Amino acid sequence: MPENNRIAITSEIGKLEGVLLHKPGSEVENMTPESAKRALYSDILNLEVALKEYEQFKGVLDSVTKTYEVNTLLSDILMDESVMNDLLDEILSEEDVFGEESFIRGIPAKNLAIQLIEGVPMKKDNLTKFLTKERFSLPPLHNFFFMRDASISIQNKILIGKMANKVRNREALIMKAVFNNHPDFKTLTFDPSTSNGCGENCTIEGGDILIVREDIMVIGIGARTTSQGIDYILKCLKERKESRHIIIQELPYSPESFIHLDMTFTMLDQDQCMVYEPLILHPNKYQTVHITIDNGKVVKINNVNNILEILKKLGADLKPVFCGGENDRTIQEREQWHSGANFFAFAPGKVIGYGRNNYTVEALNKNGFEVIEAKDILLGKTHPDGYSKCVVTIEGSELARGGGGARCMTMPVRRLEI
Repeated sequence: MPENNRIAITSEIGKLEGVLLHKPGSEVENMTPESAKRALYSDILNLEVALKEYEQFKGVLDSVTKTYEVNTLLSDILMDESVMNDLLDEILSEEDVFGEESFIRGIPAKNLAIQLIEGVPMKKDNLTKFLTKERFSLPPLHNFFFMRDASISIQNKILIGKMANKVRNREALIMKAVFNNHPDFKTLTFDPSTSNGCGENCTIEGGDILIVREDIMVIGIGARTTSQGIDYILKCLKERKESRHIIIQELPYSPESFIHLDMTFTMLDQDQCMVYEPLILHPNKYQTVHITIDNGKVVKINNVNNILEILKKLGADLKPVFCGGENDRTIQEREQWHSGANFFAFAPGKVIGYGRNNYTVEALNKNGFEVIEAKDILLGKTHPDGYSKCVVTIEGSELARGGGGARCMTMPVRRLEI
């Protein structure tokens, strides 16, 4: 299999060789204060400012790895009429389109990819559509630039997300179509939505799944991923007779900054991780569970004190760096709210995240990470290759208001093995 076709994710930190991104577009600007809550936002974003920040983020990743734009991948596969019709069949059966099926099917392929993401404006050609407050037959995918959730790379396979909110279901359908049909990705996809082993209460989103080591996964359970979703993953492992350690971390349902595990715990290096201390390390009411699977059989399920303690017993001894720094709970809460724990590693010991979280960045620096501003990389003044360990800081005054950080905005497909 050619290298550019290979899906290979066996860790969170291996040198990045390929990552999927989506540049925010009109779908973000087409959000109103009235529709923000339905779109899972607590505020509306200024697209012009968000784009400037995103270009920093993408520019850094372009300098260290191969990046794929999902709208380009979608446009490629829609040139195949059968693929386009199959995807539209799924989307139109999933969503209410106010009687405009024939119009949507008639959109030229070159424009369809854009409109499936940015939204299909409603034609107000009858009284019902004239009177409705809805502006779109197919609403914009406001959350799609958070690429992490709708598909998950696990070793050489892709798990399609089973989204917790209906407004994001089209994201998963698009990602399934891309991985099933684009020539750059030859892989096996698992879709919980079409499985008998994943019922109505089964939801799985990528922000809750971390691959610590080839044989260790850490998964969050909370507002976006349910116990039934995790049971679906266990079912897949059983059927393939795999052996794995699964560590489950229960998450609060509120505030909304705890929607995924990677808002509280991310990997930085082989021996370091970023943690939101009050949840991950302090004794609290949220359970941490260790599941041992051997040759497809669950041989043990038991409670453990915390993620780091059980990881150490499994041979992955991680030193924590504290989101928001140490000692001040108020600062920790503020920086966690703005994705202060949500770092993305593009190589061992080389991470990217929001520079606005000053205390978190300072904590990283105290733990051996040189601080590099993204703008200096883009200006050619420096490059991550010149450092053994570094944190690249991007501006995030607007992007952070969307409720996610650098890990949320990436969907890696290839990493070198550690």
